[in-house]
Amino acid sequence: MLVKLWHLFLAFGRAGILGYGGGPSSIPLVQLEVVNNYAWMTVDEFAEVLALGNALPGPIATKMAGYIGYKVAGIPGALSALFGMVGPTFIAMILLYSVLDLLKGNPYIAGMIRAVKPLVIVLLFMLIMDMYPSSFGSVLPYAIAVITFVAMKFLNVHPAAVVVSTLAFGALFMR
Repeated sequence: MLVKLWHLFLAFGRAGILGYGGGPSSIPLVQLEVVNNYAWMTVDEFAEVLALGNALPGPIATKMAGYIGYKVAGIPGALSALFGMVGPTFIAMILLYSVLDLLKGNPYIAGMIRAVKPLVIVLLFMLIMDMYPSSFGSVLPYAIAVITFVAMKFLNVHPAAVVVSTLAFGALFMR
C-alpha cells in the first residue's frame, strides 16, 4: 500500500511540477503517468475521467488527481495524488517567486517564458490525437463539436450552458 501511495505521489508530482501553464497543460503529463507508465487506466477510461472533470467546476488537475488516486488506493490514494499534484508546485512557487521577481527584467528569463508557450499547445494537440479514435467514431461527435462552436462563438451562449446541455444530451442520447 505504501508503494502505491508513493507511486501516486511521484506520478502526480511529476505532472504537477512539469505542467507549465496550469491544469490543461498538465493533462497530457497525467495521461502519460496514469495510462502509459503505471497502467492504472486505459485511454478510454482516462478520456471519461477527463470529460467528467471538465464538466465539473474547479481546477481539472486536482479533480483528476483526487479521482484517480481514490480509484487506485482509496482515500489515502486520493490524498497522496492531490498532495503530489499541488505540494511540490506550491513549495516551488514560494521559493522561486522571489528569484523570478528579482530577474523579471532579464531578457533571457522573458525569452524562456515565451519559448515554453508553444510547447503547451503541442502537448494539448498530442492529447487530442491520442483521444481522437475513441471520441470521434461516428458523425454525432462532429455535429456536437460544430453546434457547440457555433453556439459559443456566434450566438454568445455561455460555456456553462453549453457544457450542461451537452452533458444532458449525452446522458439521454449517447448511452
